Amino acid sequence: MKIILIQPKMNKRPMDTDLKTHMAPSLALLTLLRLTPEGHEVVMFNENVEKINYNCGAEMVGITITLDVMPRAIQIAGEFRRLGIPVVAGGIHVTSDPDACTRHFDAVCIGAAERVWARIIEDAAQGRLQHVYHDMAGFSGDEVVSPAYDQIDESRYLYTNVVATSRGCPNRCDFCYNSCKNRTYVRRPIQEVLKDIESLGTRHLLFIDDNFIGAPSYTCELLANLRWKDFKWSAAVTAKIADHPDLLDLMAKTGCQSLFIGFESINNSSLQGVNKGNRFEKYESLVTEIHSRGIMINASMVFGLDGDGADVFPRTLEWLVKNKIETLTSHILTPYPGTELYRRMQEEGRITDYDLSKYNTSHVVFKPKGMTADELYEGYLWIYREFYSLRNILLRLPEQAAQRKSYLLFNILYRKYGGFTSALTRIIPMRAVGRLAARISYRVR
Repeated sequence: MKIILIQPKMNKRPMDTDLKTHMAPSLALLTLLRLTPEGHEVVMFNENVEKINYNCGAEMVGITITLDVMPRAIQIAGEFRRLGIPVVAGGIHVTSDPDACTRHFDAVCIGAAERVWARIIEDAAQGRLQHVYHDMAGFSGDEVVSPAYDQIDESRYLYTNVVATSRGCPNRCDFCYNSCKNRTYVRRPIQEVLKDIESLGTRHLLFIDDNFIGAPSYTCELLANLRWKDFKWSAAVTAKIADHPDLLDLMAKTGCQSLFIGFESINNSSLQGVNKGNRFEKYESLVTEIHSRGIMINASMVFGLDGDGADVFPRTLEWLVKNKIETLTSHILTPYPGTELYRRMQEEGRITDYDLSKYNTSHVVFKPKGMTADELYEGYLWIYREFYSLRNILLRLPEQAAQRKSYLLFNILYRKYGGFTSALTRIIPMRAVGRLAARISYRVR
């Protein structure tokens, strides 16, 4: 049977360029490719980098779905279903809000695919495809299958050196997918993670876990295996890293270059309102501890929380610049269907827009409490412009000279003038740009 796997095109935010859409391949599709039994032909289409061929002779289609691409996924499914080809949907949005997805596809896969993908294929081949597949009871990290890294077309992506050590997160912040009922948290066997790292053949790694320190003892054991390998790596963690100075030491010793941290807000009332255990008064000491170890920070900030007024934008910018935060990832609060935040806002009648293509954290789809929707949107755009202004880029220049090349590459060529760099990739392959950046920044490939 010929199986087509599709990642729908993402909706770019105002600050995004094609560098974002070409950042990395879909590990979800590569995992499905690995799970497909022998004897079947599999073709992958990542709509961010290529067009879908609807007349390719497909006999079954699988689509992985994040929230904001749901409308596009419905369109794609409709095209194939009109040709009489069954379409199976899975991914984080389907898992989080399955009831809203089932009518648009011939079948949906809720949760991990490891136990059910081969059965889905067999059922489709025999013409007995079920409407719902869900087998998550007792699912463990031992069952997680490595992506088919050898099937990546490296020329199309900035980075292909992406590794997951876990799935999910032990925290249950109200605005996050991990507050949904079908989400779990599992850790992969360390030896399997090390095999993935070895197969990539690079010393520059991006760990893409929701929370790299979900189990600190596990993270310590993993990093102990990397200590003498001369890697350069980055990951996403929570502010709880402040409680583990020994782990921070190990991160520095094993080549950690930057940490994406969910600060979310400088308002304690806002943090408490979404079940986020952070405390603003601890932020500066955390930043000091991380910077003192030669590690840069990518701060994730969420605007529009119930404790936020219009003054949150200048106050946040002042704090970010004062503490020389190297990069910013900013979001407008978005009530993802299936989350506790969505349930609460739905009950309060505060959701104003149900167009899921706008649910990419760059649109206001609800009624804020402390400011108008226009103030929230304009403030979101303003803080990006100001944070990445040349003046503030210079004010935030890292104290440690070793960090400055990578800092300037990201701030100027990825963010400030990302459109120019993106245009350059029409001449130079995307992967070559990524490798050049890694070599300049860290002297690795």
